[in-house]
Amino acid sequence: MEIKRLFDFLTYQLNTKPLDNALVTKRDGIWRKTSSQDYQKFANQISRGLLRKGIKPGDKVALITSVNCTEWNVMDIALQQIGVISVPVYPSISIKEYEFIFNDAEIEYSFVNDAELYDKMLKTQELVPTLKEIYTFQEIEGAQNWKEILELGLDEGNQEEVERLKSQVKSEDVVTLIYTSGTTGEPKGVVLTHHNILSNVIASNEIVPDMGEHGKALSFLPICHVFERMLIYLYQYNSISIYYAESIDAIGDNLKEIKPTVMTVVPRVVEKVYGKIYDKGATVGGVKSKIFMASLKFAERFKPFEEMSFLDKIQYKFYDKLVFSKWREGVGGNIVCLVSGSAKLNSDLNRMFWAAGIPILEGYGLTETSPVISVNAMRPEEFALGSVGKVLNNVDVKLGEDGEIQVKGPNVFKEYYRNPEKTKAAFTADGYFMTGDIGEFRDGLLYITDRKKQMFKTSGGKYIAPQIIENAMKQIPFIEQIMVVGEGQKMPTALIQPNFDYIREFIKKNELTIENPTDERIANSAALKEIIREQIRVINKDFGHWEQIKKFELTPEVWSQENGLLTPTLKHKRKQIKEHFIDLYHKMYQD
Repeated sequence: MEIKRLFDFLTYQLNTKPLDNALVTKRDGIWRKTSSQDYQKFANQISRGLLRKGIKPGDKVALITSVNCTEWNVMDIALQQIGVISVPVYPSISIKEYEFIFNDAEIEYSFVNDAELYDKMLKTQELVPTLKEIYTFQEIEGAQNWKEILELGLDEGNQEEVERLKSQVKSEDVVTLIYTSGTTGEPKGVVLTHHNILSNVIASNEIVPDMGEHGKALSFLPICHVFERMLIYLYQYNSISIYYAESIDAIGDNLKEIKPTVMTVVPRVVEKVYGKIYDKGATVGGVKSKIFMASLKFAERFKPFEEMSFLDKIQYKFYDKLVFSKWREGVGGNIVCLVSGSAKLNSDLNRMFWAAGIPILEGYGLTETSPVISVNAMRPEEFALGSVGKVLNNVDVKLGEDGEIQVKGPNVFKEYYRNPEKTKAAFTADGYFMTGDIGEFRDGLLYITDRKKQMFKTSGGKYIAPQIIENAMKQIPFIEQIMVVGEGQKMPTALIQPNFDYIREFIKKNELTIENPTDERIANSAALKEIIREQIRVINKDFGHWEQIKKFELTPEVWSQENGLLTPTLKHKRKQIKEHFIDLYHKMYQD
C-alpha cells in the first residue's frame, strides 16, 4: 500500500505484521499491552467521540504528558484521521509559556496525564479564552477523563463520518504544530505536514539496522519532541513493539525487564550512564578496579569496523568477558543500536560504547526539518566517530559562505505559525532553510562544528566555538555541566556545574577533604578547584592559546529545567545561565 498520511503507518502495520504488543505501558506493576487492532479500534472510538463533541478538521488540541504512554499515541492517530491538528507541549514549561502557546495556537481542548499537569491546565485555562475543556489520562478527582471520549465513541453510528474525513486528509495537510523550546526568546510554532514527517520516516528507515523478528523499542525521550515522535512512526512502520519507560529514574530497571533492541538517547543521558559505570568500576577497589581502568584504556583506541590485531583480539575477549559484557547486561543485553540526537555527542564517549558492543548512531536535525538531516549508519562507509553521518537521500544540504548548514527537501517545515517575518528570515533567497549550525563535509559525511549564534569573538578579534571546548572539558569526571563564555572579553572563561554526586564519592575515598560537603561547600573548595584546574590544563593543550580556559568558576547549584537553566531537551539556556551566575561571571574578569 502507498503511505501518504502518518496514520497510514498503523494501517500498514495491520496489513503486514500486526502485533499483540504494538504499544505497551506499565501500570500497577504490570506491562499492559495494546495490540495493533485495539490501537486502531481505540483511535476510531476517540475520533467518533471528538466529532460528537463538535471538534472539526483544522481545530487544535494540546497533548501533554510527563511520561510517554499508550494514550498519547491513540490520541495522535485519532486526531490525525479526522484532520485535527495536534499541539504537543512539554510538561516542564511555565504557566507563562503555556499561556503564550495556547493563545497563539488557539487551543480548544487539552489532554494531560497527571494531577500536576491538570493543575497547571486549570491555571492556564483562566488565561486562555479559547480553551474549552481539559481531559486527563489518569483518574483524577473532579477532572474529566479521556475515557468519557472513548465511551462517547462506543456507538459506531458516525464511523462513516470518520472514514469520510480520513479520505479527505491529504499528505500536504498540516498534521502538527510544534513549539520549539528555544534557548532564547518566545517559542516559535513550527508547522509540519504529514508529508514533512512521513518523508523523514521513509528516508531514515534506510539507515535502521535489522531488529530481528521481535524488535522492541524502549521509549523515554519526550514524545512531544519531533525526534522521538518520528521514530515512533518508524517503529510502527517496521512493526517494532514500543514499550514506554515508567520514568527516567526507572530506565535501568525497565531495560532489564524489556531487553529492548533499540532506544533513542540524548548525549546527557549517555554521559550519565557512563558516569554511573565509571563510578562503580573505579570505586569497587582491588584487582577489579585495575581491570576496569585497563579496559577503558583499551576502549580509548578502539576503532569501529576496523580489523583488530591478533594481540588486540585476545585483549578484547578478556575485557569483554569481565567488563564490557556487564555494560551490555546493564542495557538489557539485546541492544542492536542506540540513536542519539538533540545535541553533539562526545566522540570519545561514543567510542567507549562501541568498544563495549553498544553502538550509538549519532544523527543531526531540527524540529524544522522533521527532524533528521543526517545520521550515521552501521556501515563502514557511512560511519565516523565525531560525525553526524551521511545526509539522507531525499535531503539537499549546502554550506553557506560562513559554513552554515542550509537545507532543502520534503522534510523542511511549511512555516512558523502566524509569523511570516520569522518564516521569511529563516530561508535563503533560493529557498534553503538556514539551520544556524556551522558544519563541514569530510569524506561525504557531515560534521557539526558549532552553533552560529553561539560562536563569539574575544576583544582580540579571535573567534571562539564554545561547544567544541565544552565537549572536550566534559571528559573531566568532576564536571557535570560547563558553559564557555567571554564574548568581547580578552579571553574565554567557563562556568562549571560540578558533578556533586561523583565528588561526594571521591571525598568518601579520602582523596579530598571537604567538611559537610553541601553543594555550596563543594563549589567553594579551593582544593577541588585546583584538581579541576590541573585537568583543564591537560585538555587545553589540544586548543589554540586564544581558546584555552585559564579561569573558571564553580556554580553552587545544579543546572536544571526547573530553575530555567536548561531547555526540556537538556540544552543550555546560555543567556539565562550567564544572568543567573552574573556575579561569578564578573569575578572571572575582575583582574
